[in-house]
Amino acid sequence: MHPTAMSNAQSFFDTYSNSFEFSKTTKVIEIGSQDVNGSLREACPTSFEYLGLDFQAAKGVDVVLEDPYSLPFTGESIDIVITSSCFEHSEMFWLVFLEVLRVLKPSGLFYLNVPSAGNFHQYPVDCWRFYPDSGRALVKWAKRNGLNSELLESYIQLGGGQWQDFVGIFIKSADKSATYPSRILDKKVDFENGILLGVHELLNPSFISQNEKKLGQIVEIAVR
Repeated sequence: MHPTAMSNAQSFFDTYSNSFEFSKTTKVIEIGSQDVNGSLREACPTSFEYLGLDFQAAKGVDVVLEDPYSLPFTGESIDIVITSSCFEHSEMFWLVFLEVLRVLKPSGLFYLNVPSAGNFHQYPVDCWRFYPDSGRALVKWAKRNGLNSELLESYIQLGGGQWQDFVGIFIKSADKSATYPSRILDKKVDFENGILLGVHELLNPSFISQNEKKLGQIVEIAVR
């Protein structure tokens, strides 16, 4: 796990967890929980009930998934779903997104961290990178499937090494958005192309991808 993956998850819990009761009745599941140089389990409040899900038995995995597009939980039974560096490996991540919304309670949150840049890395496949409009596109997909989901905020992490994390926080039911008055972007400064619910323009906009920036730096060095 790269450092910004952990720090972004910590920012999520620091910002949003106070809206939940700090008790074992708050259920958190992580998709892709295998502990590889760390796990988001470390960022989750110890007073919450955490379960780690992955596709193979390994350190940090409590439940092994038999079907990557089916979560073994009843509808509206989970408070928070988190995942980091996983959706780029899902051939049909949009199906996983619908399944996440199915198991979330109406006021439930989905924390998504996925690369916006970075090298090809198969595990066992590597299919996707997320740009600033990706969160809004997932919300449109949900609405097309009869779900009134909402994107509370998203951003691209600066200084995140090669991956430049895309981070998005979604709520299952848009009419529950007021449950969470605080946002990570209320305080965060090291980001670009931020999106906030109710704000129409991009925050810290940049229209050059991190890969293009790196290519420009390489060319500049080569010219020297």
